[in-house]
Amino acid sequence: MLLRSMLFIPGDSEKKLAKADEITADALILDLEDSVAAARKDAGRALTAEFLKSHAPSARKSKLFVRINPLESDAPMRDLAAIMAGAPDGIVLPKATGPAAVQSIAQQLEEHEHRVGLKPATVIVAISGETATGVLSAAAYAKGVSSRLAGLSWGPWDLAADLGAAGNTDETGAFDFTYKLAQSLTLLAAKAAGVQAIDTPHTDFKDEKKLLAACKDIRRQGWNGKLAIHPAQIAVIHEGFKPSAEEVAHAQQVIKAFETPESGVASLNGIMLDLPHLKQAQRTMDLHKAGQ
Repeated sequence: MLLRSMLFIPGDSEKKLAKADEITADALILDLEDSVAAARKDAGRALTAEFLKSHAPSARKSKLFVRINPLESDAPMRDLAAIMAGAPDGIVLPKATGPAAVQSIAQQLEEHEHRVGLKPATVIVAISGETATGVLSAAAYAKGVSSRLAGLSWGPWDLAADLGAAGNTDETGAFDFTYKLAQSLTLLAAKAAGVQAIDTPHTDFKDEKKLLAACKDIRRQGWNGKLAIHPAQIAVIHEGFKPSAEEVAHAQQVIKAFETPESGVASLNGIMLDLPHLKQAQRTMDLHKAGQ
């Protein structure tokens, strides 16, 4: 499951849900958290459940995730009780405080899948970098986490609120050090856990040039994808994660060099290659195929 792009759609918006089939994101996140007012939670659960049931897993163009509410009340349990019969492909867990929070939701998913007769296939993307506790728990993901975990992300706006900060950027618009640290730790935590690293949204959805540059930069760093808040961002994100023709040609040469290896190393144009080069080449080809 490649998650280059994950687009938030308010779970209580009939208008936006009706247009969801026109969107080419790798995954749609039907949101029951921040974009749904407290008074609309039940309406959001009902509409989200209806949308899932009307889109059979085998017929979905995009993977369908649901962002549930944080683990600080009974709201996430009510979310899962309402939507699991619709077989979501995944759950987005906001304000995740560490692997224990992921495991808690994983156990709930197992119970609900059994209740509605589903195979245990629902994955989890945890937004771990939205609180101070979540950021500081990054190293714990290296020690083992639920096999359902498919990705980690972060959120500078919720983190600023948790810290009581007046903002999260400097005078140039760049993230302050604390937020760059949170971003970096999220990337490291994801890679340590062997899951996808999915960057936070670019909130200025009209600034496509800056979004494209950001996507190219984070792909270079090792990120696998990016969250989105507007359908127009999807094509830009996909372009930003698209390897160049030169990268594809090089990756093909690297993979070919390892086709008949006598050991764990190979050579290309006089340069010694080892398994990390092969892994990078395979990732490049995965992105290339996804963009075709």
